[in-house]
Amino acid sequence: MSVTTDATGKQAGTAVSAESSETVNGLMLDEESFRLIMGNRLPFAQMLGLQVDYFAGDHVRLRAVFSERFLRPGGTIAGPVMMGLADAALYALVLSRIGPVELAVTTSLSINFLRKPEPADVIAEARMLKLGKRLAVGEVTLFSERPGVGDPVAHVTGTYSIPPPEDRAAQSHQV
Repeated sequence: MSVTTDATGKQAGTAVSAESSETVNGLMLDEESFRLIMGNRLPFAQMLGLQVDYFAGDHVRLRAVFSERFLRPGGTIAGPVMMGLADAALYALVLSRIGPVELAVTTSLSINFLRKPEPADVIAEARMLKLGKRLAVGEVTLFSERPGVGDPVAHVTGTYSIPPPEDRAAQSHQV
């Protein structure tokens, strides 16, 4: 098991085994490791009440736990909450495929709001469209968790820039 640390020595954690560069389920970073990154390195995750539901082979699922402060006039979830959730889901997806490369950054994010989300948890399911050496392109479908409401409330596409391997080594170190 390797653990990444930042310049202050704060652990980010990974689930990468010592024998191989992949975890048991084929992912380079598991959900618990991403929870550590969210808690230690992504302050907005707590503000948005983000939680990791699970990481799967073909997608990741995160949620923004409902809060009255997310509502805007008309009783709908504010767009920035949904955009932040979608971006975090894409980040989780990218790191699950490339490992704890925290300097992977959003270069493009586009959202189509499809219908009014109910005042409930918002669920994000992110899938990879293309993973290259320097760019990752994914999509996120957002749903309201209100019972009986199954249609998507938004569709998001995004691109992440992945730093070259030599820049990744400068960012973190193994302990």
